[in-house]
Amino acid sequence: MADAAHPETSYQWILNSLATGVFTVDDRFRITFFNTQAETLTGYSRDEAVGKLCWQVFQTSHCQNGCSLKRAMQEETRIYSTRLQMKSRDNIQIPVAVTAAVLQDDVGRVIGGVESFQDDRERVALEKEVTGAFGLQDFITAHPPLRKQLQRLPVLADADKPLLIQGETGVGKDFLARIVHNISVRRQEPFLKVNCAAIPETMLESELFGCKRGAFTDAREDRPGKFRLAQQGTILLDELGELSPAMQAKLLQVIEEKEYFPLGATRMETVRARVVATTNCDLQEMVAGGRFRKDLYYRLKMCEVIIPPLRQRSEDLPLLIECFLERAARLNRRRCPRLTGKVQRVLLSYRYPGNVREIKNIIEYGVLLCGEAITLEDLPEYIREGGSESAETGGDVANGAGQLACAEKTILWNALQEHRWQIQATARSLRMSRATLWRKMKKYGLSKK
Repeated sequence: MADAAHPETSYQWILNSLATGVFTVDDRFRITFFNTQAETLTGYSRDEAVGKLCWQVFQTSHCQNGCSLKRAMQEETRIYSTRLQMKSRDNIQIPVAVTAAVLQDDVGRVIGGVESFQDDRERVALEKEVTGAFGLQDFITAHPPLRKQLQRLPVLADADKPLLIQGETGVGKDFLARIVHNISVRRQEPFLKVNCAAIPETMLESELFGCKRGAFTDAREDRPGKFRLAQQGTILLDELGELSPAMQAKLLQVIEEKEYFPLGATRMETVRARVVATTNCDLQEMVAGGRFRKDLYYRLKMCEVIIPPLRQRSEDLPLLIECFLERAARLNRRRCPRLTGKVQRVLLSYRYPGNVREIKNIIEYGVLLCGEAITLEDLPEYIREGGSESAETGGDVANGAGQLACAEKTILWNALQEHRWQIQATARSLRMSRATLWRKMKKYGLSKK
């Protein structure tokens, strides 16, 4: 405990106990105090920071234009708060909530300023979960064929043509559809989803196209359909393979002519929304069997993304495990747990019939139950029963950790080779920062020889 007889020491002890980064500057913007949390977030030690100009340590896009601390010191009585991105010493972009205020002496002269900043990653993660504001960088994969498809998405996202996303249940079709909307010119417009398998066929037509009063028994008033409500945004037709032949014909008309009749209407309405369709069915096989219209299939296939099942892209497992561990820890407001060697071995050998959705649920379940580490007992029972034998026969704990490390090292090596050891391009393709890539390269001894 700090000595109460020395208030300055007491204040420093209090500030160093906060979970908020705090630093002060003099009237020339040189740092005079730098607390412990500021060291943690920026990556600079107190000794390195004190005496430097604040923008040399606390690096943001607002430093040269719109600096909150500068404005607070110039206007003297104002306190400024904002949210922005800070770049750490390791070049990691960290969202922070910033508050800046002026420091004055006893006679009111400006002697400097104080700025506090809080790690905002938890709020940003929660906001993404609630609003669905995900970007292409949030779709995690190191699988070369899938990465090649994703590289085309920014172009396909702005096209007016329908987009077809195919893949097994749980691979992330809806997630990718939402990303396509978010990176498109339509992102400010509505994004509406219709599950074609969950709505009875007798109601699906009115759900999509709307109806006029009196069109059927319960139609007591005009009701717009999803195509109209989507305006100039995106309409997602989930489980497209479940459409009846009659609805397939109507959808083909909408795609080709950009017009449709609401039920009971005598005038056509114009389609302005972009159609994105997803299915876990093999549409080509359905066409061959006469269960899906060939003309509709080829109209949809013009812009197509096929997401392979997780069992065909085992190189994604280490990346997904790490991603879901960090995300689950943030959402549960706890420190990220480690995995025991046996758990690593089980997670890497399991086949995941439920694909990415299943591994996400398994990790979230483990994070909820575990202590400092996720053990076999923290996994769902069906995983424990199926994985306990491989965990026991696969060697010691170090063996399990080595298996995960080996898989991650292979992913990094392949990506570096593919991008000719260009760090920026490799980091971007793996959806990680340059600093993280450098750290992992050093960890595994990867270098161009």
